[in-house]
Amino acid sequence: MSFIETDEQKELRASVAKLAQRYNHVDYVLPKARLREPLTELWSEAGRLGFLGVNIPEEYGGGGAGIYELALVQEELAAEGAGLLLVVVSPAICGTIITKYGTPEQKQRWLPGLADATTTMVFAITEPDAGSNSHHITTTARRDGDDWILQGQKVFISGVDQADAVLVVARTEDSRTGKLKPALFVVPTDTPNFVAQPMEMDIIAPDRQFTLFLDDVRLPADALVGEEDAALMQLFSGLNPERILGAALATGMGRYALTRAVEYANQRQVWKTPIGAHQGIAHPLAQHKIEVELAKVMMQKAATLYDAGQDMEAAEAANMAKYAAAEASIAALDRAIQTHGGSGLTAEHGLAAMLGAARIARVAPVSREMILNYVAQHSLGLPKSY
Repeated sequence: MSFIETDEQKELRASVAKLAQRYNHVDYVLPKARLREPLTELWSEAGRLGFLGVNIPEEYGGGGAGIYELALVQEELAAEGAGLLLVVVSPAICGTIITKYGTPEQKQRWLPGLADATTTMVFAITEPDAGSNSHHITTTARRDGDDWILQGQKVFISGVDQADAVLVVARTEDSRTGKLKPALFVVPTDTPNFVAQPMEMDIIAPDRQFTLFLDDVRLPADALVGEEDAALMQLFSGLNPERILGAALATGMGRYALTRAVEYANQRQVWKTPIGAHQGIAHPLAQHKIEVELAKVMMQKAATLYDAGQDMEAAEAANMAKYAAAEASIAALDRAIQTHGGSGLTAEHGLAAMLGAARIARVAPVSREMILNYVAQHSLGLPKSY
């Protein structure tokens, strides 16, 4: 496994960074976020340039690369404070699942739009009483002739107002055992009896969260992606990329925070000396630089393993990367605010406004406690605790 990036990957980083500088946090993202407006212009241009479809097969208009390259795109956007939450769900989760398990017709219907960002698909798994525990999901899908009928509720579903469709996790009855198993359905957002209700959040972010109500939503047979009783295999093929892209987003935010802190520490003078010359400022920033870089290496490892088809190894690394990146980015942002002193809390710098968005990384797409449970059980061999 090598972390020496190819010339193409280096060029991709540079191109994405150049775009992100034009759509940076202070001038573009934060004003949009304060108005609860999506980053439509950035999303559209990044899609037109091919950045958001790098992991989609070439025959469907994508770049034919992997999750590594998509994570690279997300990291460089976030390093300018312009990370795109919907990259995590639309090309990473939905694009991956449809590429792996979709029928030829489903691939032709959805992948070209996901590749150039003219189509957006979000992902719905979380429920009020189940969280992300797929074993306790109560949203059901039952047969009615050739159609499917979906009934249930989802919460904390990102970006439904920007989406053309939602990939919904429901449960179907296994024809052999009678047990309910997870299955995946593409639900266009204009489907009758599909209702999306905005959730009030105390976070300054451009992407809104929604509660979904599916009240006997009727879908055609071809809405089912993959097998109706394939259980967790299909689901987790999308959840590992979700964790990797979440780690990339957090890593980029950590880089952004450190860049702003270092700029300020070099410019701000007290007693005719830049404050960055003092170890009380320099050493914490150096520590956080190390922690962000360590998280980035684990994210790169997870993406490399995933693209190599090493699913079990990738799962462990993806969970660790997401954990490490969340902790590193939150700490780096807190230190950046402290480095700025009172200025770190002003609207001019926009650092305090990032706190809520950064804090999400400890909770979603999987909580730090569930990651620790996973590592304790699967990496260390300790008894299952839940």
